[in-house]
Amino acid sequence: MSVVMRPRPGMGDGEGSLQVHLDPASRIDGARVFAIYGKGGIGKSTTSSNLSVAFSRIGKRVLQIGCDPKHDSTFTLTKRLAPTVIDALEAVDFHADELRREDFVFEGYGGVLCVEAGGPPAGTGCGGYVVGQTVKLLKEHHLLDETDIVIFDVLGDVVCGGFASPLLHADRGLVVAANDFDSIFAMNRIVAAIKTKEKNYPVRLGGVIVNRSAGTDQVERFNRATGMKTLAHFPDLDAIRRSRLKKATLFEMEETPEVLAAQAEYIRLATSLWEGTETVEASSLKDREIFDLLGFD
Repeated sequence: MSVVMRPRPGMGDGEGSLQVHLDPASRIDGARVFAIYGKGGIGKSTTSSNLSVAFSRIGKRVLQIGCDPKHDSTFTLTKRLAPTVIDALEAVDFHADELRREDFVFEGYGGVLCVEAGGPPAGTGCGGYVVGQTVKLLKEHHLLDETDIVIFDVLGDVVCGGFASPLLHADRGLVVAANDFDSIFAMNRIVAAIKTKEKNYPVRLGGVIVNRSAGTDQVERFNRATGMKTLAHFPDLDAIRRSRLKKATLFEMEETPEVLAAQAEYIRLATSLWEGTETVEASSLKDREIFDLLGFD
């Protein structure tokens, strides 16, 4: 087993809190690893998949891991709802040594390798265990040996010990947010979670990707107050909405000026992430401070 749950008092994760901790043997070596978080429904999977293709366009070997029981992270890449790691394990009665690569790894558009970790049934189990088992299987099948980029696309804005576990593997934690109160409120909580993990793990906060927004004024107000940094901005394009309906990435849509501009922004983002971004030294706000900052009485 690659992750364990245990109380860890006085170690920065919260006094007596129950946390997922990383087995050193499960650390991902040799690849740049990004964990992408954000408010549920904000477009993390769309952003992750388009970013994966952008990385492949600049010549990188990419693996995208969906960390959501809905297992819909990679469907615009694979054109279907791929079976999950949990599905594959159940099929062999959890005898992991009987699994073949093709049972849980699928090649998607642009050569992106796709894995859906899945999750335990609602109200049971731990998402962190599933992520840990997924990474363990990938290492056992040597699928990480020739990978340049790993992207974890993580369920909603959940940052409990289980679904925060991708942060244990990541070099950078990224946030997807819109220019509105709800997603900025969620971003503030995610910033706090990432900064907490920084105390004990190599992960560092990378910044925010502004998605589905005409402007960025509210996000920039938050950035000024906290030290957060905007990495990229994608407007609310109908072509992006339609791409999901077509089971396609943005890079497969008709090349209108708007689509070409968004593609170029994804390529720019991928290039900057590959070349290396500075650690963002942000500090989260108290809930009341968020209300005051964004103009609520």
